[in-house]
Amino acid sequence: MPMKNFSSEFNTLSYIISKSKKILLFAHSNPDGDTIGSVFAFKEHLESIGKTVDTACNDPLPSYLETFTKYSLEFPERLDLGSYDAAIACDSVEHGFNKIMPSLEEKTVTVFIDHHPDITASADVAIIDPKTSSACEIIYEYFISQNINITKNMATYLMIGILSDTGNFQHANTTTRVMEISSDLLKRGASVSKIIQSTLANKKMSTLKLWGRAFEKAKINPANGLIATVLTSKDISECNATTEDIGQVASILNTVPGTKFALVLSERENGVIKGSLRSEEYKGVDVSKIAHQFGGGGHKLASGFEIKGQIIETQDGWKIV
Repeated sequence: MPMKNFSSEFNTLSYIISKSKKILLFAHSNPDGDTIGSVFAFKEHLESIGKTVDTACNDPLPSYLETFTKYSLEFPERLDLGSYDAAIACDSVEHGFNKIMPSLEEKTVTVFIDHHPDITASADVAIIDPKTSSACEIIYEYFISQNINITKNMATYLMIGILSDTGNFQHANTTTRVMEISSDLLKRGASVSKIIQSTLANKKMSTLKLWGRAFEKAKINPANGLIATVLTSKDISECNATTEDIGQVASILNTVPGTKFALVLSERENGVIKGSLRSEEYKGVDVSKIAHQFGGGGHKLASGFEIKGQIIETQDGWKIV
């Protein structure tokens, strides 16, 4: 299915940018390749036309992406949030941006660029299409619509986001348009092999140890096709790992034959347990419906939620208390 026609919104965004001197780009909490690729591609463009730009996030830049950029992320509390003419949130806009919106001035124009459904927050301009693979796909279309030169760095950032959210072209959201865009980004200098090597193949020993622990604990429920595992704070600490290392566990578990969907429960800071759900189109499970039951959301093939509690392992399995 083709992308929505955002010509009006794209022109409005271009006008907002032209009238803004200082712009905030915001990445979602626990940032992934799509949100980082989005804000950094936009940052390079905006700075090239003379704008003052800050990129912010409630969490630090993932280490596996540091080799691709000279940019960094600022913590919002260190910024003068009342000083921006425009604020643009890229990807999973309700995960973090909602916390700083009350601190923005009334004059600050807010923009959402997202591909997640069921967004309840509102912005002055909302460019949202759940049929697209990623926020980076939407931003690419914006650049093309406005005849913006996509540099090698920008192409790499956009490719990082597309590869991240299509599972390296393995997920059902890998449309013909995604492949056309990726082909163009390759021509502009993006390297698929380098990105995959850095994001998937190049793993620290601590990451592999944590993955091994997750796989060892995994259990399959033959009644509904669920494969699930848990990672406690103790697991993460004993493997000398971080929560950043958990990212791909659900996707890997989802490849186990005979399963319909995967769930990873992991303990985070402040007594929060994060649930990550993954499935595939042919398996016929809409994991967003499961996430919604726990106050979360996302796509039907990739969703998540957060709940308060602690994971306790018993003889009969795992319990959340």
